[in-house]
Amino acid sequence: MNAPAQLPDWPATYRPDPAILPLAGWIGDAVAAADFPTARLRWRNDRAAASIGLDHLDDEAWISHFARFTPLPGNLPQPLALRYHGHQFRVYNPEIGDGRGFLFAQLRAGDGRLLDLGTKGSGTTPYSRSGDGRLTLKGAVREILATEMLEALGVNTSKTLSVIETGEELWRNDEPSPTRSAVLVRLSHSHIRIGTFQRLLAIGDEARMAALVAYCLAQFPGPPPPDDAPGREQPAVQLLHQVVERLADLAASYMVAGFVHGVLNTDNMNITGESFDYGPWRWLPRWDPGFTAAYFDHAGLYAFGRQPEAIHWNCGQLAVALRLLADSAPLVAALERFGPLYMEHVARRWCWRLGVAPRGLEEDARLVSLCERDMRAGGWQPDAFFFAHRGGRGARGALAEALAAYEPLPGAHPYWAEPAPQSLLIEEVEAIWAAIDAADDWEPLYAKLAALRRMGEAHGPAPAPAGHAAAQAHK
Repeated sequence: MNAPAQLPDWPATYRPDPAILPLAGWIGDAVAAADFPTARLRWRNDRAAASIGLDHLDDEAWISHFARFTPLPGNLPQPLALRYHGHQFRVYNPEIGDGRGFLFAQLRAGDGRLLDLGTKGSGTTPYSRSGDGRLTLKGAVREILATEMLEALGVNTSKTLSVIETGEELWRNDEPSPTRSAVLVRLSHSHIRIGTFQRLLAIGDEARMAALVAYCLAQFPGPPPPDDAPGREQPAVQLLHQVVERLADLAASYMVAGFVHGVLNTDNMNITGESFDYGPWRWLPRWDPGFTAAYFDHAGLYAFGRQPEAIHWNCGQLAVALRLLADSAPLVAALERFGPLYMEHVARRWCWRLGVAPRGLEEDARLVSLCERDMRAGGWQPDAFFFAHRGGRGARGALAEALAAYEPLPGAHPYWAEPAPQSLLIEEVEAIWAAIDAADDWEPLYAKLAALRRMGEAHGPAPAPAGHAAAQAHK
C-alpha cells in the first residue's frame, strides 16, 4: 500500500496518521466495502467526532465516508481487514480475522493518542467464512447503548461514532428475521488484539512479532515495569507489563459497573485495555456472580464473577505468544501482577462510584466486601445500590459504620437528587428496540442516550490508575 495523499485544507483538529502502514502488508488485507442499497444516517456521535476533527462534516459527507467509505484525506487509501487468531471459549481458532469489519482510518486525538476508526457490518472479507459480513440494525442500536452506558460509568470503552441503516434484509437465527441492516463505525484506541500476537506465534514469525511489539510500545505507550521486574529492559516484557496493568483495570471496571461482556475471547481483547466489540452483553439485574450474558455460554465461562479470571487467562495467552521473543520467567513475573493490580483498581473505582474518597487499600477492600454482602442480602440491582448509597447516604448497620469514616467527594449534580438512577437492563433495551422496529420511533433511544450522558456528567471522569502520569510522560 502506498502512503496517503497530501492532506487538503481540513480543520487543524483533524490529524490523520496512518501509522499502521509499515505493517499493512502482513497485518491485514486490503478490502473494499459493500455497496449498500441505501444509506440512512441514524446516529452520529458529534462529541466523539469533535475529538478527532470530524464534527464539521455535513450529513452528506458523513454518509460518504461512513457508509460508502470514501477514504478520509491523508489517511489509509484502502480499508484493511486485520488478520488474527484467537481462543474462542478457550478453543483455539486459526480461521478468524476481520470477517465483517475493517480498519478504515487512523487519527490523532488532541492529547496525542493514536485512534482507529473501525467498522462492523461493512461487508465480506477474506475472513468472513460463511457469514454475510453484515450487522443487524438491532445489533448496532445495542452497541450504541452499551458504549454510552459504559463511558458514563468510567469504563475505558470504544465509542460508537456512526450508525447508518443500509436497506438490506438480514436473516439471523437468534432474532426474528428478516431484520433490518446497518453499518457501524467505532472509534477505538487501537484494534490490536491478543489474537494478533497469537497468529504470529502460530506461524512462527519472530521478526514480525518484534515489529508488532515495537509498534505497540511506540504508538500506545504506558508506564515502565517496576524497577525490580526481571527482564524489564526487553520490549516484549515491557509490553506484557503494560497489557496486564490495562486489562486488570478493565476487569475491575466491568465488575464495578455490574457489566457482563459475554464473549471475552482473546480476539476480543484489545492490548490497550479498551473494551470493544459488544454482542450478548447484559447489566446485572441483581448482584449475582453466576449471571451469564450469552445464551450459548452453557458452562458460564464468562459469567459476571468469572470475568477477572477470564481476562487474566487471556493475558496468559499473550505471554505464551511473547515467548517467541522472551524467556518465561520475566513474562510470568508480569502475569503475577494481575491479581494485586486488579484489587487496587476495584478499590479505586468502587470508591469513585460510591462518591467517597479512598482511605487505603485494606480499608477500601473491606468496604467493597461490605457493599457486596449488602447487595446480595438485599437483592440490590447495582445501579440502584450505588445511587442509594452515594456519598455514604442511605447505609445501615456495619456498612453505615464503615462509610461514616469516608469523606464524600466534592461536587454536586442534580442527577443525584433524581428519584431513581439510570440503568440499562434487558427489558429497557428491548423496549427501545421495539419502538424502532415497530414504528421507526427513535425518540426513546435518543432520550435514553441523553439521560446516560447526564449520568456521566454527574459521575465525572473516573480517577486515573497509578502510573497514568508516567504513561503520559512517555508519549
